Amino acid sequence: MHTQNLYPTAVNPLLIKPERGLPEEAAIIGSGTIGPDIAYYLKSARPEIKLHLVDISEEALKKAEQRLAGYARKGVDKKKLSPEKAAAILENINYTSDYDALRHSQLVIEAATESLQLKQTIFQQVEAQVDPSAILTSNTSSIPAGEIFAQTRHPERTSITHFFAPAWRSLPVEVVSWEQSSQEVIDYLLWFFAMTGKVPLVTRDVVCFMLDRIFDNWCNEAARLLQDATAAQIDRTAEEFVFAGPFFVLNLANGNPIIIETNSNQMEKEGAHYQPAPILGSVAKWETASPGSGPEVPPGIKEQVRDRLLGILFSQSFDILDRGIGSQEDLNLGCEIALGFKQGPLELMQTLAESEVKRIVDRFAREKPDFPKPKQPLAEYLDFKRNVLVDSVDGVKVITLRRPQAMNALSDRINDEILSVLEQFDKDPETKGFVLTGYGLSAFSAGADIGRFPEVLGDKEKAVQYSRDCAKVQRFMDRLDKPIVAALNGMALGGGLEVAIRCHALVAVKGVRLQFPEITLGILPGIGGCVVPYRRWPQGAEHFHEMICLGKAVTAEQAKEIGMIRSVVDKHQELLPEAIRLVHSLSGQSYQLPEAPASLPKIDLPEPPMAGKLTLSQEAVATAARTVKAAAACQDFEQALEAGYQGFGEIACLDAAREGISAFLEKRKPEFRK
Repeated sequence: MHTQNLYPTAVNPLLIKPERGLPEEAAIIGSGTIGPDIAYYLKSARPEIKLHLVDISEEALKKAEQRLAGYARKGVDKKKLSPEKAAAILENINYTSDYDALRHSQLVIEAATESLQLKQTIFQQVEAQVDPSAILTSNTSSIPAGEIFAQTRHPERTSITHFFAPAWRSLPVEVVSWEQSSQEVIDYLLWFFAMTGKVPLVTRDVVCFMLDRIFDNWCNEAARLLQDATAAQIDRTAEEFVFAGPFFVLNLANGNPIIIETNSNQMEKEGAHYQPAPILGSVAKWETASPGSGPEVPPGIKEQVRDRLLGILFSQSFDILDRGIGSQEDLNLGCEIALGFKQGPLELMQTLAESEVKRIVDRFAREKPDFPKPKQPLAEYLDFKRNVLVDSVDGVKVITLRRPQAMNALSDRINDEILSVLEQFDKDPETKGFVLTGYGLSAFSAGADIGRFPEVLGDKEKAVQYSRDCAKVQRFMDRLDKPIVAALNGMALGGGLEVAIRCHALVAVKGVRLQFPEITLGILPGIGGCVVPYRRWPQGAEHFHEMICLGKAVTAEQAKEIGMIRSVVDKHQELLPEAIRLVHSLSGQSYQLPEAPASLPKIDLPEPPMAGKLTLSQEAVATAARTVKAAAACQDFEQALEAGYQGFGEIACLDAAREGISAFLEKRKPEFRK
């Protein structure tokens, strides 16, 4: 709806080619609530960076230093950090009250108290110290950039970068594109955050930006419902849509003053209907329960609370999109990864169906006539791709899987969205080919959702059909006349690797891991994983035996040695240009997989079969090996794929599959008995 206007350069930030590199020196102003968390995120992403944490309070600085040390210690205790990495994170941090220390900082992020006058004063001090090329940003949840930076000498190098708690772990950062900031600076910030593990979301410069106007009004409306329901009842009702109700979250964050402040700002700019609920100023802590343990809610109260909360959610969503404050994709994703919604508001509307959405919207309009109403038919708001971004570069469509909260794991919806893009541009004469990649630095795709698979356990025919149904994207790729290249920006596991190997060529960043871990769940890669590698790269057959039957991983470098990967690049910045170049070089070539049977070396496996320290199911391993052999012996590719589907159906009926899937869902180690 507004994606192109908000992202004029690229929706995948790693397609941006900034003129400057990652900063070697940076500063955070404010060591109170969120400043230390931003500092820990920066140092975790780039331990080598020199970082200044600035505050006028020595006590606050000491507490910040203790907090960072505590984070690092917990990381080591939980084996998420090596002692060496933890030490590197804590090194080279200057805790200071002296603004002179900022002189060489290339990026300065202000995270002080939410006061316009204070923020303006801070930026006057900062500008007096730093180079004119330094980028200056403010972490604010509601104050527009046009107000904060009104007195700066170089507003073109400023923006809002709004983090969400806890800032060291929470993925999203809102980046405000405002009228005086240069597109070069906005592009750089998008690239910088993507390169340091965040998910940047672009928003226009309005009070409360995009996501806070969702959260603040959700909470404010919940407070207004207290005349008819208790906080615990409201939370319990809200848990249909969010992982934790509004009052539970407000207790965690001491959020009442924040809602009062942000809604007061919105009321001043956009009308009295945004006035904070008076009760927010008179209650310190709400009486509520932990998520999932609240009281049963009487039907009448539940319906009223449910409709009102959905009404404000939908009203704000329509307003954001109608005014171009944010894009459909960012609004939907941001509500999930920043605010804890189980579904983004637009996906929720689609789940509820048009008639139910209309009923809720009409009721809210009657009860709250001053709030925004939809200006377009509902279908217009829902017409977008939830988890796939599409860029056009030199005649190549770059398809990016964006599901960062699940490491870009595939789902039925993502597969359908990939397929729709391929179908849309397959016959387009302006499109030379496709690149398929994952969002961020860590994962191309970490596999596929379990989806409907538990439903077909024990039923061979249903499992076989399930496998066939999941292969629609791959079968379309097999028939593509235009080249499609997989750009492995991070790990490619399971179903993600099964998609990648159906592309006509693969490129990867060095060190990327490729793995079929299905056997550790008591199943096998049934969407071509037991078939395609042997026909495309027969010289790697022994590696594929270990990958499929023992769950062994290979690196990008090893995969290149056996021909799976065309090229390995050193840096993420080099990956997509290399993939796009390869698409052009492959134009006009044939991509058909060999029809003849594949020649297999003996499948020689250890007894008992092991994947690391996990003892595998001998029955499952034998079924996987038998499936590989059956597929290799087939006279044509179609028969071989069918042999793979049949093998998947067979293994789905073993006790190993039931135990492996149960263990996965229960987050425990499987115990295979045979």
